[in-house]
Amino acid sequence: MDTESRLELIRQVGEEIITEEELRTLIETKQRPIAYDGFEPSGQMHIAQGIMRAINVNKMIKAGIHFKLLAADWHAWANNKLSGNLENIQVCGDYFVEVWKASGMDVEKVEFVRSSDLVSKIDYWKTVVQVSRNASIARIIRTGEIMGRKESEMQQSSMVVYSCMQSADIFNLKADICQLGMDQRKVNMLAREIGPKIGFWKPIVVTHHMLMGLTEPKSGISDPTERAIAMKMSKSKPDSAIFMTDSEQEVTRKISKAYCPDKKTEDNPVMEYCKYIIFEKFDSLEIKRPAKYGGDIVLETFESLQEEYRKGSIHPTDLKQAVSAHINMLIEPVRKHFAQDARARKLLEQVRSFEVTR
Repeated sequence: MDTESRLELIRQVGEEIITEEELRTLIETKQRPIAYDGFEPSGQMHIAQGIMRAINVNKMIKAGIHFKLLAADWHAWANNKLSGNLENIQVCGDYFVEVWKASGMDVEKVEFVRSSDLVSKIDYWKTVVQVSRNASIARIIRTGEIMGRKESEMQQSSMVVYSCMQSADIFNLKADICQLGMDQRKVNMLAREIGPKIGFWKPIVVTHHMLMGLTEPKSGISDPTERAIAMKMSKSKPDSAIFMTDSEQEVTRKISKAYCPDKKTEDNPVMEYCKYIIFEKFDSLEIKRPAKYGGDIVLETFESLQEEYRKGSIHPTDLKQAVSAHINMLIEPVRKHFAQDARARKLLEQVRSFEVTR
């Protein structure tokens, strides 16, 4: 695959790339650049972490990138997730890997890493201290949104350590590319600034879109990072997200009550599911309607769906029913995996029993 084709695949993943010139140089000079993304194991996995993550990882792999997925168990512990119970967090990390296996991700070409493996090495903690020595407390606190927290909520010292650890992850994983969500932008920029100062490199940032929650979004937020955080789905608000083992009935219920204003395609979570998931996985979207409402319609591109929806020729209820049907098809293999595999089933039962904390 030539450079332009590889770049185009990565552009499909990156809502923002810092910088494209550096990325071009990287893929022209390094045979298999390394990218990473990390997740706090903190409860059941939702569709953005499962299906959408699989779509983006597969594109990066196709572009010739070696992808590492980090189950950030120590980070979740520092962030007091699952009531700060590290053992439960690590069980949740094992569950994450089982979801990814069944989600359509090309797992044979993905390297799974746990932060509990990284922290056992003295060089890791040397890097953490190097980062902390080169960043003010005020700067670190401003990155608090990577934990889903406001500056005023950064009350525990462990939360300050968190950002230093995440910067250290990049260099200890030898990641050329930080391929995380918009909510992680500030710490990635911190790593770009600090890396060369402490003997490392300036990582490239390929920031993917963050799927909206299903509830009505907040308005009046101009900062792109704050906006992404405010609009994203939340595990602590179950109706804002589709989880990877939700039943068919639960998926239908959640999408049926989702925010989906008539004729409006912007800030519409149901339309986002179409753009970032359905049209990535299916060749078309079939909407079934009674003949008196125009009969069935098959849309082959997201742009054609946008056009028809803006005109009002597709009713929100009909769109929701179609989206529910397609999402259920996508997560059915995951449901089956957790129903049929004894180890996966036990992990899911354990994760469901854990208290989810913010």
